[in-house]
Amino acid sequence: MRPGSRLGGRFLGVLVLAAVFAALQLANVTGRDTPDTKNYLSYALSLTGQDKRAAATATIDYVCASRAERARRDQSVHVVRFHRADPTDEVLAECREQEWAVVRPRLAAGQTGGHTVPYMPERFTAIFEARPGYPAFLVPFVLAFGVTWGLWAAGVVIACAGGVLVFLVLRTLAVPVPLALTGQALYYVLPCGTTAMRPMTEGLLMALTLAAVWGCALVLRAGRPRAGLALVAGSLLALFTVKHSQALFLGVCFAAAGAAIALRRHRRRARGRGGPAPREVLALAAVGLAGVAVTLLLARLLHYPSESDSLQDLLTDHFARPDRKHPWPEFWQLQGNFWVEWLRRQAWQPLFVAALGAGLWGALRRGGAVGGFLVAAACTGILTQAGHPDINIWGERLIVLAWLLPVVGVPLLLEPVARGGGGRVPLPARGERDRGERDRGERDRGERDRGERDRAEAVG
Repeated sequence: MRPGSRLGGRFLGVLVLAAVFAALQLANVTGRDTPDTKNYLSYALSLTGQDKRAAATATIDYVCASRAERARRDQSVHVVRFHRADPTDEVLAECREQEWAVVRPRLAAGQTGGHTVPYMPERFTAIFEARPGYPAFLVPFVLAFGVTWGLWAAGVVIACAGGVLVFLVLRTLAVPVPLALTGQALYYVLPCGTTAMRPMTEGLLMALTLAAVWGCALVLRAGRPRAGLALVAGSLLALFTVKHSQALFLGVCFAAAGAAIALRRHRRRARGRGGPAPREVLALAAVGLAGVAVTLLLARLLHYPSESDSLQDLLTDHFARPDRKHPWPEFWQLQGNFWVEWLRRQAWQPLFVAALGAGLWGALRRGGAVGGFLVAAACTGILTQAGHPDINIWGERLIVLAWLLPVVGVPLLLEPVARGGGGRVPLPARGERDRGERDRGERDRGERDRGERDRAEAVG
């Protein structure tokens, strides 16, 4: 088989998985919205040139249509109310009345600044004004397909891109194609895919974070430091526009991972068991630190909401109550209570913790230095959840970035089994993989030639 046909076959599997996932999403075109969707959608509509009232009308119609659709589906399977009249019109009218009762007075009072329709107090709206990246991404989809299908298509593109990036990360780590496709499938079937399809920032955050991890793999395993470092830096910059706290967390975690790897190798060298830390690891740590510095500087220059604003938002139920005079002691008390309750629930349903453990084992045992940066990327989900210790937030979406660890780490853990061995397989150094493939190709050609000569001699 020619190399070109092998390459086409590999990407055919990637495209088939993405197409199957996209087709399955047709079952739920509506009903995916969250409370944050109104803010992002109205921002995107504002970027298309619509005024506040037109953006509010389109956004409220979308949200209320989704709410009515969910009510219709719920009633159709309710054991008592399934035979009653279709509730769509009633729910739609009630929802529109409720939403306009909040928005109309604020528009009349002159709360029309920025891009977001004033569904919430101005201090809360300012948080979404600092996240232009996702609304800007939505604009071409909304213009091309309208609100409902535009949001659906944007979700499909974001979710499929995340799965493809998982495949690219694993292939760069020399994982066999079937296991790389397994990682892509895991991304789609685990909460990553479900969350990525929601019209909110988390899907784009996961895709950009995976792009940064792929950049680390390009630097450390593919011998392409310039492309890899540029990809990491570009991902951090893009993350700043989508949600600047994620850019901050990823930069901190990458810097910490690079420092930890360098320190470990320094200690191994002191014991005579290894060489110095490669410059590439230190370069990735430096890019992470630069991302932290740029994020903090730009956030200050652009007057983005601070950690104090975020803390008051948390403790006052989105500024619906007066500010807390002593927020930090309350925050730390809530933090402790949250993680105790979170661990109790995980002990009851330990799938997530078990998946994290398997992914961690695979990343550190089979992923080398790239595995360390993968763990760092997953830790941003833990940090995001720690910044918002609210046990009632829908679907544990804040911690969803931690699922990237099992998505990539489990295929790495299974690699020795796929290769037919139960033990640990040494990681190939840069360039060894290519030489190994050339050597195997030459051996295969030699064996075929000898076989043909033997058959010719037997016939003769």
